[in-house]
Amino acid sequence: MKEIREIIRSYDEARMQGKMAALATVVHVEGSSYRRPGARMLITEEGRLTGAISGGCLEGDAMRKALRVIMEQRPTLVTYDTMDEDDATLGIGLGCNGIIQVLIEPILPEDVFNPIALLKKANNRRQCCVLATFFSLKDRRQPQPGTRLFMGPDGETQGVCPLLILEGQWQEDAGSALQSNESRWVEYPVPAGDTTVFYEVVPPAVTLVAVGAGNDVMPLVDMADLLGWETKVVDGRANYARPERFARACQVLVAKPEQVLQQISLDDRTVFALMTHNYNYDKAMLHALCMKNARYIAMLGPRKKLTRMLDEFEAEGRPLSPAQLSTIFSPAGLDIGAETSEEIALSILAEIKAFLSNRKGNSLRNKLQPIHG
Repeated sequence: MKEIREIIRSYDEARMQGKMAALATVVHVEGSSYRRPGARMLITEEGRLTGAISGGCLEGDAMRKALRVIMEQRPTLVTYDTMDEDDATLGIGLGCNGIIQVLIEPILPEDVFNPIALLKKANNRRQCCVLATFFSLKDRRQPQPGTRLFMGPDGETQGVCPLLILEGQWQEDAGSALQSNESRWVEYPVPAGDTTVFYEVVPPAVTLVAVGAGNDVMPLVDMADLLGWETKVVDGRANYARPERFARACQVLVAKPEQVLQQISLDDRTVFALMTHNYNYDKAMLHALCMKNARYIAMLGPRKKLTRMLDEFEAEGRPLSPAQLSTIFSPAGLDIGAETSEEIALSILAEIKAFLSNRKGNSLRNKLQPIHG
């Protein structure tokens, strides 16, 4: 979502300057590639790039093709074959072992459903949504309609289907992608020529709520911001919870434990890190979050700290269920030998990313299957 927000910001700046732009999107991959389908890059008419479609090896050629797209005002599908290490077309041996399809489409400001407008709709949601991109893999000479449709979490749709024959079918397939929370491709054999639609599930940004405003929270908030996550800092101490101490936090709150969840809404992309170093505050927050079914709760401190809290919950007649216990990660973070506050922040953020991606956080060299399923 960070890349999408940066592309939107860059496009808005270009529009204010009266400049035209094109959007390059990875729409299909066979084999391996540095970036996966859904990776985007905005190219303005003066050659400014925002985002990325590879590790840096495709951007130069894509920029040149995008400038032509801007001039001709017609989308084009570009194929990059990186399976040949001696490929001289791109000037270097990429060796990525994949075939990458990149759709480059001009952004027409007069089109209320242009790709940037649809990206803005996705960016404004706190739930998953779907973007539908139409292209032809079999014949690049055919029209390449591009990103034309949006489906929200409640099934609402925006945009105009470029093929009337698919008007009902695309909604069914987009809804299926949304329900499974998995992006997919569907090929439709239509009279005008086979058309492929990339149904991309776009999740909202992660929201990290750091409960505690000590110095060790600063690197956690800063690193989360670099990842494009939304951040909030909460503490009961007004002299600690000051916005100027957390320049990268989008919200800093002074609140008692029982007041926190009155000011912060929870969803599947909201995670918490209890870092107040105040036993009673952390304990109150832990129970409140479990009662609200928070998905992920990290808590600093030794294992015996959590054990003590759980024993006290039992004695107080408010024990936690097995499902609630499964959301607590204490001691917090992956085992990377972290010592400093920066290293601990890295450890916690890595664990959160692994958890949200349903991964184990193991070394990739020990993975027998491809990195991307």
